[in-house]
Amino acid sequence: MKALVYEGPRSVKVKDVPDARIERPTDVLVRITATNICGSDLHMYEGRTDMETGRTLGHENLGEVVEVGDAVDRVRVGDLVCLPFNISCGFCRNCEQGLTAFCLSTNPDPRMAGAAYGFAGMGPYSGGQAELLRVPYGDHNCLVLPEDARERQTDYVMLSDIFPTGWHCTELAGVLPGETVVIYGAGPVGLMAALSATLKSAEKVLVVDRHPDRLALAEQIGAIPVDDSKVSPIDRVLEETGGLGADCGCECVGYQAHDPQGQEHPNLTLNNLVQSVRFAGRIGVVGVFVPQDPHSPDQLYRQGEVAFDYGLFWFKGQSVGNGQCNVKAYNRRLRNLVHSGKAKPSWIVSHEIPLEEAPEAYRHFDARDDGWTKVVLHPGGTTR
Repeated sequence: MKALVYEGPRSVKVKDVPDARIERPTDVLVRITATNICGSDLHMYEGRTDMETGRTLGHENLGEVVEVGDAVDRVRVGDLVCLPFNISCGFCRNCEQGLTAFCLSTNPDPRMAGAAYGFAGMGPYSGGQAELLRVPYGDHNCLVLPEDARERQTDYVMLSDIFPTGWHCTELAGVLPGETVVIYGAGPVGLMAALSATLKSAEKVLVVDRHPDRLALAEQIGAIPVDDSKVSPIDRVLEETGGLGADCGCECVGYQAHDPQGQEHPNLTLNNLVQSVRFAGRIGVVGVFVPQDPHSPDQLYRQGEVAFDYGLFWFKGQSVGNGQCNVKAYNRRLRNLVHSGKAKPSWIVSHEIPLEEAPEAYRHFDARDDGWTKVVLHPGGTTR
């Protein structure tokens, strides 16, 4: 089968690899029809993780079931399914509590909890930027989609990661109807957080970034775009909230945050949020942070540490929630919003292209080239 293989920093190539296959009776085999390039793929693409060469990338996946293991009871050949990026068992202590991002069974490293497709440190599982994908614990991990998904794959594929992750960020921040929300980062996850806050009837949503194409997408759903290369985002938030600060804040950038001059500061968005959110306000953090980053230009963050403004955070009595999204906690309900037409997450999609063009797409997406806001790959499918 064809698959996108990681060969080293900023080097990926579509190659012929052995076909994915059923390995255990609980497995499902899926023919991938839509798979996204995610912002967190770029951490690996840029060589900022310990991703092994030779592995297939891709954790935002949708496709048609072509084979099921003997122990699979619910999922059927021919079903169109979306796959949570978290690979979970459904029966461990954490899974039973709904914490599927921290499954205790699927990662062979005893020091780790949680697994994912094609992701550094998240188990040995191949990614879905390929023609076929093996799905462990298929009955548990396959979200069966309604028939309209065959014509709306770019909406439904967002249920694999970024739509639930954006929603999760608003849950961590405790967004309530009528509240003001500030979101740092207008990448795909930040835009999904803005969509989620809007669906939750937030009174005002401000989105901070400096890429005009991304800010324009935020504005399309009624958010207030804030270009931090032109104004202080903290001052703008205070201006919009009568000097009080936002009720809630969402961090959707992560450890590779840059200032407008292009310098990397892993603590930038965290500390900006402390200053942007009101006394006793709430902050959600879903931007990726890692335990070690040996290539960081920040000496402290090479050990996974940041200079966090804890004094002001404590003094303001703020609270913070963070971590990976437990996709299965949200994906069924968000599927229903997509099916009913109340949510159309595909509005961020800029490119649909065949798998063979993935290396070029990675280069554009990594460079944040204008107009490259979200890329959907179609191994053998329709392109745009």
